[in-house]
Amino acid sequence: MNEARSGSGASAPTVLRMILGRRLQERRQSAGASLEDAATALRVKTLTIRRLEKAEVALKPLYVEKLLETYGADRQEIDEFVALAEQANEPGWWHAYRDVLPTWFSAYVSLETGAKTLRTYEPHYVTGLLQTWGYARGVLRGGFPNESEEDLRRRVDLRLKRQSLLTRPDAPTLWVVMEEAVLHRVVGGPEVMREQIDRLLEVSELEHVSLDIVPFTAGAHVGACAPFTYFRFEEPELPDVVYSEILSASMYLDQRSDVSAHLEAHNRMSLLTSSADSRALLTRMRKEYS
Repeated sequence: MNEARSGSGASAPTVLRMILGRRLQERRQSAGASLEDAATALRVKTLTIRRLEKAEVALKPLYVEKLLETYGADRQEIDEFVALAEQANEPGWWHAYRDVLPTWFSAYVSLETGAKTLRTYEPHYVTGLLQTWGYARGVLRGGFPNESEEDLRRRVDLRLKRQSLLTRPDAPTLWVVMEEAVLHRVVGGPEVMREQIDRLLEVSELEHVSLDIVPFTAGAHVGACAPFTYFRFEEPELPDVVYSEILSASMYLDQRSDVSAHLEAHNRMSLLTSSADSRALLTRMRKEYS
């Protein structure tokens, strides 16, 4: 799944499409069929089969049906799989924002929407899932200084709409580790910062949200690097994934060694503070913006 940031390419897959791609691969392997066998059945190149199984392209119902027939599936299994494939091909809710949503970040929103656990590290800004309207607008204006007001508004709307996953009945667990520097970086002015800190204090009391703020006094530590987000899914077909970005590139990592390294860093950083100390720091910083 490693992928460099790009502004082109196919639309991002939904999590359901990723699951079905994995199931197609497992069904092929259990039937003892090779990639070449599957490609011959569809009269396509083996690359097409690889892309279907990796959810890099839409799951065409006719392709799915033919492949499952080749793998010896019965009619009921085929019909159920085809129905799921048609559902998986429907655009995610974020498709409506495709004019302001880069292709490389569409995959992130899909993973975020489907994850049961999110763990994120942010050294520069409040993580997007916890930003207020004013703070989000300030961050995005800084990142897109030449953006029209209408496009900027849509970017902010998209960011806030993503936050609805925290109020779902099946809301994921969110564990955020931020640097104290985030609270000193003034975005939008003192009033916006007070509002943002109030928001952080509010969400820190939610049962499914953990917020740790690493103080300056912690000094150098293992995670002092680029921001990253870790995703874990309920579905066993999907591996854990880590997203990381720098100025000119982003990566989606699912190799176990890469994922483990990021998880260990997140664990170590969380030990540098406590929930009580983080709340005390937030309260103190709020007073500074009064």
